[in-house]
Amino acid sequence: MSLSAPLAHGPAITLHNLTVSYRRHPALHHVSGHFARGSLTAVIGPNGAGKSTLLKSLAGLVPLDRHSSIQHTPGLRLAYLPQHSELDRSFPLAVRDCVLMGLWTQTGAWGSASAPQLARVDAALHAVGLQGFEHRPVGTLSSGQLQRALFARLLVQDADIILLDEPFNAVDSKTTAGLLALVQQWQRQGRTVIAVLHDDAQVKDYFPQTLLLARECIAWGATADVLTSANLARARNMAEAWDETAAICDIDGQVDGQDFDTLLAQRLAATA
Repeated sequence: MSLSAPLAHGPAITLHNLTVSYRRHPALHHVSGHFARGSLTAVIGPNGAGKSTLLKSLAGLVPLDRHSSIQHTPGLRLAYLPQHSELDRSFPLAVRDCVLMGLWTQTGAWGSASAPQLARVDAALHAVGLQGFEHRPVGTLSSGQLQRALFARLLVQDADIILLDEPFNAVDSKTTAGLLALVQQWQRQGRTVIAVLHDDAQVKDYFPQTLLLARECIAWGATADVLTSANLARARNMAEAWDETAAICDIDGQVDGQDFDTLLAQRLAATA
C-alpha cells in the first residue's frame, strides 16, 4: 500500500518500495511515500510492526532489499536516537562528554572542542535542565535524566532530520512534557521529526502526521485521518495473522511464488 503525507515544503525523505528482511522474512514490506520537510510524524503500530526497522532504514543502519530505495534530499543532516535498550550505560562517560559527541563530525575522534563548542554543550544541558550534571557518569542517571542528556546531544548536532525511537518510554511525565516542547520547537524551526510512539493520546495531541505500520503501510497522512477505528483494527488483525515460520518472502512481493498481499489476505480470512 502506498500513501503519503501532504507535501507542504517538498520531501525530506522519500521511500520507494521499501522492503527490509531478516533471514528473508519481511520486517517491512513495500512501503512507499515521503516525509515532508518540516513535518512532525508519529510512527505507530503493533509490536513487531517494523517501526524501529523503519527508523534504522532511514538512518542507513540496515540493508535494504533489492528494488528498494530511500532518497534523502541532499544537504539535509540527520540525527538518530535509538531506544534505551540499545544503549550501553556501563561505558564510563561523563554527561558533558556524552553531549559533546553530538559534535563528532566537527571535532573528529581525537580533536579537542573549542570554547564556542563547549558553550553550545553547556547551553544544551541548560535547555534540558541538566546544568550541574556535566561531570556525572551517564550510568548514574535515571531514565529521564539520561533521555534529557541524549536530547541535549541532539540539540548540539543541529540536524535537519531527527529520528526518535520510543523517546518517551520509561520517562516520567514532567520530563516527557519538557522533551515534547523541544520536539515542537524543532518543528517550528523547520526541522523534520519522525518518532516511534505507543501513546495514541500523545500522538493525537502533538503529532500532526502519522504513519500506521503493520509491516506494510496501513495509513499515512493527517493524524485524524489515520487514527480511525477501522485502520487500527486492520493493523491489529494483520499483526494477529503474522506467522514467523511462514514461507520465505522475496523482495518482489512473492512468497514462494505467491503474491504477498494475496497470501496475507488468505491468512486474515483464516483468522476471522
